[in-house]
Amino acid sequence: MENNTRTVALQAICSVVLEKKSLSAFVYPEEVSALTKSLVFGTIRFYHQLNDIVSGLLKHSLKKEDLDIHCLMLLGAYQILHSNVAAHASIFETVNVTNELDKPWAKKLVNAILREIDRQKSVLQKQIHYSHPTWLLKKIKQYYPNDFEQIFQQNNTQAPMTLRVHPDFHKQSLLAVAPQAQILDKAVNVYAIQDFDKGACFVQDASAQLAAPLLDPKNDDLILDACCAPGGKTTHLSELAPQSKIIALDNNPDRLKRVQENIDRFKIKNITLLQGKAQNQDWWDGKLFDKILLDAPCSATGVIRRHPDIKLLRKPKDISALVDLQKDILNNLWMLLKPGGTLLYATCSILKNENETQIAQFLQTHDEAIEEEITLDWGYKATHGKQQIPCYEFDGFYYAKLKKINH
Repeated sequence: MENNTRTVALQAICSVVLEKKSLSAFVYPEEVSALTKSLVFGTIRFYHQLNDIVSGLLKHSLKKEDLDIHCLMLLGAYQILHSNVAAHASIFETVNVTNELDKPWAKKLVNAILREIDRQKSVLQKQIHYSHPTWLLKKIKQYYPNDFEQIFQQNNTQAPMTLRVHPDFHKQSLLAVAPQAQILDKAVNVYAIQDFDKGACFVQDASAQLAAPLLDPKNDDLILDACCAPGGKTTHLSELAPQSKIIALDNNPDRLKRVQENIDRFKIKNITLLQGKAQNQDWWDGKLFDKILLDAPCSATGVIRRHPDIKLLRKPKDISALVDLQKDILNNLWMLLKPGGTLLYATCSILKNENETQIAQFLQTHDEAIEEEITLDWGYKATHGKQQIPCYEFDGFYYAKLKKINH
């Protein structure tokens, strides 16, 4: 079983490192151990550090068809440097995976590299390595000269599981700023939570729980939740204004199915699902909205601690494409907002060009847009909007609130 644990972990790691697939797309076998997933997430989380160490010890790089062996050594290195698994067991079990791969020639190599890492363990553990790609390392240091250490440290730590508890089931909150938030001591299977199937709670970070209260939905509002999947913010808007009319838009049919599942679980009646692109208007019936929530497509650099594969998969060119898309969506949705209406712009990014710079440019080109100050005791005031960096209670997140004035 131990061997199988590492074989499955290796398959998941290779899917990210070699095939450039997202970790959420990897399908684990049904009976997967918690150890397997922790080995996968840990190796991906510390990939850049482990890769530098392993590459530095190899006399020459491996052939393309043997890069799974390179990934296997990263998995072994993670266990030695960062896990609670005993080093001798880590090395023995990891070396044995070469049999599963039908590459017995690699046994000696994997064994030698891992033993060397174990010998150098205390030195390697003292070295500062932020384990981020160079481009992102530079950006974060540039944007956050006083906070980059905290950001890197949080990005390399497993985030807590946070629930948004439905008001009907609500007991107490740990966070004044997000009164429905409950941070769990340890992650649990959602189906083990009492009344989960009846809509007692939604798994949602406390930062994301601020969207609905910030938009301040009223029962007579027509509200658009653009880019709505998986439906956390949509269902929250409905909780706060059960008589409002909510249009939930997303362009991905599979993701819309998840929204529907959540609507069904909460037994919600005031949400209409639509498939369509937020940068287009072909889905729109011509009625102007009182409130619009734009949870914009973004780099997700504020939620790396939940999705460590972002560090491997996201590239600088992706950011400029995302910034262009955000701009197109923002300009398009603004036309669908009533005079006097409010648009809340949100991202789970910590990059300024997706956030405050995006809003600054929008305000420069739209005389009828004014920014409403966000006074929440959360994050810090950016030139426009509010920015949170990752910390224990909160994911990295950005909000800006825009009002359309009568011209």
